[in-house]
Amino acid sequence: GCVFEQGNAGPLVAAIDQGTSSTRFLVFNAKTAELLSHHQVEINQSFPKEGWVEEDPKEILQSVYECMERTCEKLTQLNIDISNIKAIGVTNQRETTLVWDKETGEPLYNAIVWLDLRTQSTVERLINKTPGRNKNHLKHKTGLPISTYFSAVKLRWLMDNVDEVAEAVLTHRAMFGTVDSWLIWCLTGGKSGGVHCTDVTNASRTMLFNIHTLDWDPELCKYGTGCFLLRNTGAKPVMSDHGLLTTVAYKLGRDKPACYALEGSVAIAGAVVRWLKDNLGIIQTSTELEKLAASVGTSYGCYFVPAFSGLYAPYWEPSARGIICGLTQFTNKSHLAFAALEAVCFQTREILDAMNQDSGIPLTQLQVDGGMTSNRLLMQLQADILCIPVVKPSMPETTALGAAMAAGAAEGVSVWSLRPEDLSEVTSEKFEPQINPEGKGHVTHCYLISILAVPICLNTDLQ
Repeated sequence: GCVFEQGNAGPLVAAIDQGTSSTRFLVFNAKTAELLSHHQVEINQSFPKEGWVEEDPKEILQSVYECMERTCEKLTQLNIDISNIKAIGVTNQRETTLVWDKETGEPLYNAIVWLDLRTQSTVERLINKTPGRNKNHLKHKTGLPISTYFSAVKLRWLMDNVDEVAEAVLTHRAMFGTVDSWLIWCLTGGKSGGVHCTDVTNASRTMLFNIHTLDWDPELCKYGTGCFLLRNTGAKPVMSDHGLLTTVAYKLGRDKPACYALEGSVAIAGAVVRWLKDNLGIIQTSTELEKLAASVGTSYGCYFVPAFSGLYAPYWEPSARGIICGLTQFTNKSHLAFAALEAVCFQTREILDAMNQDSGIPLTQLQVDGGMTSNRLLMQLQADILCIPVVKPSMPETTALGAAMAAGAAEGVSVWSLRPEDLSEVTSEKFEPQINPEGKGHVTHCYLISILAVPICLNTDLQ
């Protein structure tokens, strides 16, 4: 019973982790960073038309309540006093856009998910209005290209296409927010005095926020599962020459400086697994993917570019579509499974190369987290393809841990010290690259093929 005694002692901090495919609520010990209990609920996605991806805001909120209740039940069973939870951090799927009525508290439309493509024509219209039709026209302010990915164009679409939204905007009842804003507004009272807020990191992904002044930009406000690689660039925003985003990494307090990051976004990572499972029926569970791929140990020359919703960093080519090439009569589902894992690794490699070029300092190891890190074959492949070690913490919920740490260290809470000397050591596992130098040619060859496969499928709409 020592663990529970220890868990029971001292302050606890919780985190809501609201992701694209599931919601989690996790409770940590603020002194030891130990995960005491958590609960997870899947979120349904709907696809009303090709390229459209929506989620129900009320289902998202309900899933948070359910996760909180179940976690608190588990803590009570462990004899842990839930009144010791001193703060709750929020981490969430970014860019996903919601509009609700502040008087009724009701959503005015489904949440439009970050990888939704319905705003393609809105984006083209905006780019055509810029001098020289330049998608990077706003990058000096936002750090972002004009793309379907970010919230502002989704909001514009809602205002132009949903009568309820347009009407609520006219009568000043409409509230816009990313998922964090919707959850916090509801959890702090909703229509009865709920707090409508966000933080600089979510704001920096709306395309309405100036990352230098760290404020909403008046000029910008006038036109009204994923894999992400971030590199901390310190207190100065570094602009990318290689198709990466410049984004706000964190700002830990009103008087603290903002820290910036370069980020590459692979639109489809975990979603590849979902596609193989739900669309092709090749696997029944995600854990089967690793077994299938391991049974052959090679893709046998088969390559998979899973550009289901276009290509994100470093190409920003929204009209690209997925492709599978190099098929022979020998290719089977195990080779396809292996190619799917390689695809995630190649996309990470492309982003890493761009980051190394932008920052001028090659990364010596890659730290990973999230659901796909339980796939050991994928971790080894990633190390082999990057030619650097991949380090995976034994407690994979580092996103939620980060949100809990920030909440526990917040002004007025101060139960979690972020001083380096006070932080407990995180145990982790290291995957060393195992490819011999001659094998690197093979990697580069595959890597080139994955890039070559891209232009083939760029535009299927013949003008």
